[in-house]
Amino acid sequence: MLPTPEQIESYIKQGIACSHIQVEGDGQHFFATIVSPDFAGKRLVQRHQLVYAAMGDRMKAEVHALSIKAFTPEEFEQSHG
Repeated sequence: MLPTPEQIESYIKQGIACSHIQVEGDGQHFFATIVSPDFAGKRLVQRHQLVYAAMGDRMKAEVHALSIKAFTPEEFEQSHG
């Protein structure tokens, strides 16, 4: 059974403190915008690693592709103010 955007959102929330999260997708390809203070001081690769860690084995088994936009709350406020 293919995961829903809501399930992907739930998986990410279990591993990352999110102040905002939006996930869209079709069951295999997902697009996530994630805002978390956990991203502060981390490079883009490190932020993506946090998300992949939160997803765990589901990235191999259930999800074909996950496009990630990862912001700190301050970055999100500046870009979406």
